[in-house]
Amino acid sequence: MSEDEWPVDDDTFHPLGDAWQDRLEDAIEETGYDAELGLEMAEDALRVTEGELTEEAFYDRYHDAVVAEFGEDDRPMADEIEAERESGRLEHTLSRFGVDGESRREVMKKMGGASAVGLGVWGTAAGGSDGDGPETAAIQDTDESDEGVQWGMALDLEYCDGCLACVVACADEHNWDQGANWMYVLDYEDETTSEEFPNRLIRPCQHCTDAPCEKVCPTTARHTRDSDGLVLTDYGVCIGCRYCQVACPYGVNYFQWEEPTVSDDELDDEHVYDQRGRPVNSRGPRGVMEKCTFCATRQDGTKGEEFVGRTACEDACPPEVIQFGDMNDPDSDPQRYIDNTAKSRTIVRLEAQLPATEEVEDAVGSGDDLEAVVEAVEDLDAETIALLKAVEILADEDSPELESNDTLPEQEAAVVELVGVLEDAGLDLESEDVLVELDLADAPDEDEAFDGPSETLAQERLEEFAGTPHSRFKLLEDVGTDPNIVYLGNEPGPDAEQVEGPVAYDQVGQTDNRKDVLDEGTVGPDF
Repeated sequence: MSEDEWPVDDDTFHPLGDAWQDRLEDAIEETGYDAELGLEMAEDALRVTEGELTEEAFYDRYHDAVVAEFGEDDRPMADEIEAERESGRLEHTLSRFGVDGESRREVMKKMGGASAVGLGVWGTAAGGSDGDGPETAAIQDTDESDEGVQWGMALDLEYCDGCLACVVACADEHNWDQGANWMYVLDYEDETTSEEFPNRLIRPCQHCTDAPCEKVCPTTARHTRDSDGLVLTDYGVCIGCRYCQVACPYGVNYFQWEEPTVSDDELDDEHVYDQRGRPVNSRGPRGVMEKCTFCATRQDGTKGEEFVGRTACEDACPPEVIQFGDMNDPDSDPQRYIDNTAKSRTIVRLEAQLPATEEVEDAVGSGDDLEAVVEAVEDLDAETIALLKAVEILADEDSPELESNDTLPEQEAAVVELVGVLEDAGLDLESEDVLVELDLADAPDEDEAFDGPSETLAQERLEEFAGTPHSRFKLLEDVGTDPNIVYLGNEPGPDAEQVEGPVAYDQVGQTDNRKDVLDEGTVGPDF
């Protein structure tokens, strides 16, 4: 059987279950678009991400049906597939006329602007062709300066306190209507329930590297931004068919049924249009799909360079369990947090309560021992000093250059600086007696030399203080979407059921109107 004849059965394919799938089918029917086509495309889009179906076969299978239903087929994959085919046809024609391989490459290179790049897909979409966009809006997708960036998050579920500050901040930033929770926090119970940490899931859009929602969009409205991997919706092109909502395995898309509660006049164009001039941020107008954007216009610098590499939810999170940054940069906040979670957790908690260096300098005098320092400085005890020194032992020798307002390196530097202040004041944190007393070094035998501080003991000290995650996972990793959010904590199982959290949505002026759906099933590791 060829790939373009791939069978579609009547069984439930959506990871969120049959009730969710049935509701989405009803939702498409309400729009007047072909619901059967939407479900079949969504199922096959997930087969593409799983590697069971090629994009070319997927494109060919639905091309005629998409054109018949929508009058066009501008799926993001279409331009690349057609360009590759045109390139192949041209090379074949040149070969027939006796043009050798080297000459063919030269001809193709000269013609590459039209056939290989495919800028036509953005021509009517970018900049707001009706004149509503900013005057400085660019027509083309020219994001050369940020090439190689992939925005993403590390989310520490074990230290999330369920305060919903992230939900409130997202609503304030983007003005979405009540219940359209771009950021969602839920507590659940299942067989993985831990007495030490509550079972909790933070669920924004996953900004998948291989997004099935993009594959089913007939108009290029749902697309991945080349400059930084953000999966966005162009409100000026979206027709509200809701196919993306069916194809998303995470349940993070919302349809704007009515006129938004915040009018267009109240929105700032610089917070709606991104650096390409496409309306992709803030809440959508009536009749379009919307979702978490990872604060796309912030990443473009329109709010100021100090907001690049930050999101509203991250800024608002009191326990700092949301770590946003460039997933392709090993020195970014999320990657540092993932790489050594115990160390990062410790740094975050220490840095929030550290005494000022001037206070320490004024309180301790030259030659002070550990006991004297603890007595002299109110906010320092032996445990805190041990943690400070453990961080310093494991600290990076060379501080990386910060390009996107990452805070963990700065917080680590503050901890290391305080250790230096203590040492300058006379506390010898390299001495055998002090390190052994702090359990950061092994006492040598009589005939052995002292080895100095131990990285192993330092790591153990941090893990004892902050703990290590029960697991590290990506939601529905088996689906093959390659989401750009890494979770640290318990992974919900297939039978997880939502329960009340410590803070109710109505207590913070928000609406939890998806609870009935989520009660019927949550995102788990199995279909």
